[in-house]
Amino acid sequence: MSFKGKKNQDDVLMNEDIRFKEVRCNGDDGTSYGIISSRDALALADEQGLDLVCIAPSAKPPVVKIMNYGKFKYQQEKKKKEAKKNQKIIVTKEIKLSVKIAQNDIDYKVKHAREFLEKGNHVKFRVFLRGREMANPDAGAEVLHRVWPMVEDIAVKENEPKLEGRYINMLVVPAKKEKN
Repeated sequence: MSFKGKKNQDDVLMNEDIRFKEVRCNGDDGTSYGIISSRDALALADEQGLDLVCIAPSAKPPVVKIMNYGKFKYQQEKKKKEAKKNQKIIVTKEIKLSVKIAQNDIDYKVKHAREFLEKGNHVKFRVFLRGREMANPDAGAEVLHRVWPMVEDIAVKENEPKLEGRYINMLVVPAKKEKN
């Protein structure tokens, strides 16, 4: 692509920076002015008090549009902010367990996991395998199998307990609430 003229900070050719011999010109209201010289297109834009913006510089001939560029940028930013506002951020909380954990400690940690799930957060249960425990990873999976029945009424198991390095992980997400 070869552009004639410099670009503004948004990499958009506009007004005097458009130096093509001929351009296909469209108006802000949808009217088509056809293929005219870029000087004539700029004169039309000045007449209307608007900007001449190159929207397709690689087309043959390049396509320009007469529009209020400031208003256009403002509306784009507004749409971006609205889309960002509607995004849901997923938080994953981590509960660390060990192979030799006592039942009352499991109960205490599951109580916290249930609170996280009720708030809508994902929970990752991790069992850390130390030393010789690496020889028997099924013992870590067994701990996670003891935890699962305690949260299955409010959660969905995203994946089965799986060995990843020195950890056995299980991801649990909140169950979808039924609407009455």
